[in-house]
Order: sequence, then C-alpha cells, then structure tokens
Amino acid sequence: MRPSPHHARRARGLLGALLTSLISLAALLTTTPAAQADTRLCEPFGTTTIQGRYVVQNNRWGTSATQCITATDSGFRINQADGSVPTNGAPKSYPSVYNGCHYTNCSPGTNLPAQLSTISTAPSGISFSYVNDAVYDAAYDIWLDPTPRTDGVNRTEIMIWFNKVGSVQPIGSPVGNTNVGGRDWQVWSGNNGSNDVLSFVASSAITSWNFDVMDFARQAVSRGLAQNNWYLTSVQAGFEPWQNGAGLAVTSFSSTVNKGSSNDPGTPGGSAACKVAYGTNSWQGGFTADVTVTNTGSSPVSGWKLAFALPAGQRITNAWNANLSGSSGAITASNVSHNGQLAAGGGQATFGFQGTSSGTFTKPSAFSLNGTACSTA
Repeated sequence: MRPSPHHARRARGLLGALLTSLISLAALLTTTPAAQADTRLCEPFGTTTIQGRYVVQNNRWGTSATQCITATDSGFRINQADGSVPTNGAPKSYPSVYNGCHYTNCSPGTNLPAQLSTISTAPSGISFSYVNDAVYDAAYDIWLDPTPRTDGVNRTEIMIWFNKVGSVQPIGSPVGNTNVGGRDWQVWSGNNGSNDVLSFVASSAITSWNFDVMDFARQAVSRGLAQNNWYLTSVQAGFEPWQNGAGLAVTSFSSTVNKGSSNDPGTPGGSAACKVAYGTNSWQGGFTADVTVTNTGSSPVSGWKLAFALPAGQRITNAWNANLSGSSGAITASNVSHNGQLAAGGGQATFGFQGTSSGTFTKPSAFSLNGTACSTA
C-alpha cells in the first residue's frame, strides 16, 4: 500500500529528528571527555596514576594476606583487606595517594624533591571516609631528607593522624601538645630503627581539612629533626590498617608545592637574611619576652613566620603584636595586619609574650624566618 502524503511527511520528520539526535549524540561524545575508569590494584606494590598528577599505591608490605584497592578519579577505596597483625607492632600496609617520589616512583609533573628553604607554601587538602569495624589510623606521611632522595628510606618521617580506631599508637612516646594550622595535636617522637618519626595526633576524628604542609615541616625543623637545607620528597595520605580495613576511602586529595624564588626573599620560605633579638625578664615561675625580627637582606619581606622552640618548662599564656601557633615546645609566630612588611636592609617587627616557667630559665637556641635560619643579636 502506498503511504499517504501525511504519513510520508511524518516518516520524513521522524527520520530527520532521528538524524538530528544522532548528530547531537556524536558531538557530545566527541566533545565531552570520558571520566577516568576506576583501576583495581591487588599486587602488593601495585600503582596507578590519577588526574595525571598523583600516584595511588596499594603498598601492602606487612602481611601476605590479600589487599585490593580501587583507584578512582579523586582518590581510592579499600575493597578487600584480609589478615591482621598485632596492634603493638607495625601496621600491615599503607594504601595511599601521593605527590612526589616514593622508592623511585615519582608522580607526573611533581617539583619534589624541593629544598625546604625554597618552598613558600605547600597547600594540601584531603577528605576521608571512615569505617568502625577495623583497627587503623588515617594519616598523612610527609618525608624529609638531607638529600634530594627519590629512592629508599628518608631520614625523617612526619605523620599527621586525622583519625584512629582501636588500640594503636604512633611510634615513640608523647612529648607534649601543640597547635599547628589552628588545630590542637598531641605530639609523639621516636625512631622505628630506620628513620626518625614525628607524629601529630588529632584529639578527635577529622574527616576533611585543607592546610599547609610547611607548617608541619617547620615543626620538625624547630625540634631538631630536620634542617632548612633538607628536602621535602613526598606528601602522602592514606590508611595504616592493623585489622581489616575494607570500606576505608580517600574521597579527594590535592597537593601543591609552591617554590619561592631565591631572588625574592620577600616570598615566605625564600632565602631571606634575618637577625633576631630576644630580650627577656624572668622571675620565679614566670617570664616575659620581647622579640625583634630584623630583615638584613636586600629585598623586602611581605608576610613573615618566625619559628623557634621554647625550652622545657616554659609555656606562653598571652602574646601581643603576633599570632602564635603553639604555647609550648615548637612555636611559630606570624605577623598581624599592621607589621607584616619588613623593608630591605633593616626593616623590623617587634612582638612579645608572657608565660610561666619552671626550673632554670634559658632562651631559645635557634630561630628561622620563613624557613631560613636567622642570626641572633
């Protein structure tokens, strides 16, 4: 039967609509990039790259039991975590994502290793997803070494424990409390036989946070566990499970290292020359300190952080003309709005604080301005 003109026009209309849809679909497919496919890793030291800039690693080294993780476009999740190890020893693995170099495997495009004195900021961000039917910690692993090492074990390891479940604890023993990045931490220090370990343990679980890795690196410097001419080699984040661990996930991760120019000492972390005068008035049970920071370099400093370590028995109770991170042990004083500029060739800023003390009163032995050691007046 021959179709009527009406049916023929309708058929041509449907065909045109179909062709238009197919053309639109083809354009969509050619202009919209496909999301990265998830990658499953079960090999003990299997790795893959995400976002073209970070490495995800299975990193199972403490047990022969199966561990499988899935790398996603934004992080990874643990799918299978068989076996367990005693909680008074090392964990069974450290599945993680990192920027930098780990046992010769460097993430694409990284500018690590980088000397601490050349780094202005190292912003990082993380989001964790936790489970309760496992024994583990969720932690950053930050590695420092006297050399630009891209393989083997570094000299100093900084761990930041965002969460822990079960009777596990960092290496070493607690050495006090401090405030870093606006958060309070219990500080542990020890050695695992291969490297020094400085750990910061949160008082309660942190699920997500954006912070500057250099704030923790400066803590290691002020405690004598690193020096400003050492290198930051990698910034890692993940989990250390002792028992189980399936379901744990890093849902987002970012890490950037911003390097200051040696020709621009005004950049925080640049190679500014500086001098510190530390005047004190002490009495039984207390003291005051007046601190003057002088820029002796040839370029201005815009924004400063002065790091030092209070001697044992001293604690700051109040301060003026500076924002202080920490009240005992490692201290970082940073400028306030009216004194952040230090002119070249002698620009100064003065701040002070009051505190309590016990035992023989002494002064801090070393200071660093924006990561560079200062002379003392």
